[in-house]
Amino acid sequence: QFQLMESGGGTVQAGGSLILSCTTSGVSDFGGVMCLGWFRQPPGKEREEVAILDSTRGTHYADSVKGRFTITGDRDTNTVHIQMDNLLPADTAMYYCAARGLGTYCTTPAPGLPPSEYNYWGQGTQVTVSA
Repeated sequence: QFQLMESGGGTVQAGGSLILSCTTSGVSDFGGVMCLGWFRQPPGKEREEVAILDSTRGTHYADSVKGRFTITGDRDTNTVHIQMDNLLPADTAMYYCAARGLGTYCTTPAPGLPPSEYNYWGQGTQVTVSA
């Protein structure tokens, strides 16, 4: 069973930083999954892509977080991280990690694919940024 679990959420002041982590369960090398990403859902809004990590084809960031957030993966611990710097109140949301199916790249057919294209999801971790 392939599972994802987020951690690291909390409350932070505007301008501060947080690191979120997403750990896979019971697998090595991310269970053969090639695409992992972070999404977020602000209150009353639809879920949106934050950043994606393709093990062979690089990264992609939403315009709203580009230059502030960095996604990385660690194969040794089966964990994907997102470093979030210079946080804004608008970053307040439930944050989810997600993965596409085995052997599927993030950019197939293009970057910025909707949440419906992702097969696996964690339960979410809340990030609240105070002014």
